[in-house]
Amino acid sequence: MSMEYWSDNIMVVELEEGPAFSDDLNAIMDQLEKRTDVDVVISFGSVPYLNSSNIAQLLRLRKRVVISNRRRMVLCGIDTSVWSLFLVTGLDKVFEFADDVANGLASVQIPSE
Repeated sequence: MSMEYWSDNIMVVELEEGPAFSDDLNAIMDQLEKRTDVDVVISFGSVPYLNSSNIAQLLRLRKRVVISNRRRMVLCGIDTSVWSLFLVTGLDKVFEFADDVANGLASVQIPSE
């Protein structure tokens, strides 16, 4: 996993596939324990599938970032099979999405309505 601060208040994370995915999400949560004033852009470019545990972790992460801290979390670079899972479960209405990291970064810098 690659995690870096693009600016003072924006964290960009590149997730890895497989079992490392859960560890990556846990690492983001750990980082958010230290800093609550960040927007998070998460790239799914290397993630070919999600399981129910991954979805539960994403929902907890969203709760931590968006609901608790009034910050934004944008998921980007999502594979077609993963995107279909978001659609089928209705989570496409819960999460914020962008085509790629550049668009994700642009979206967190524009105030939400």
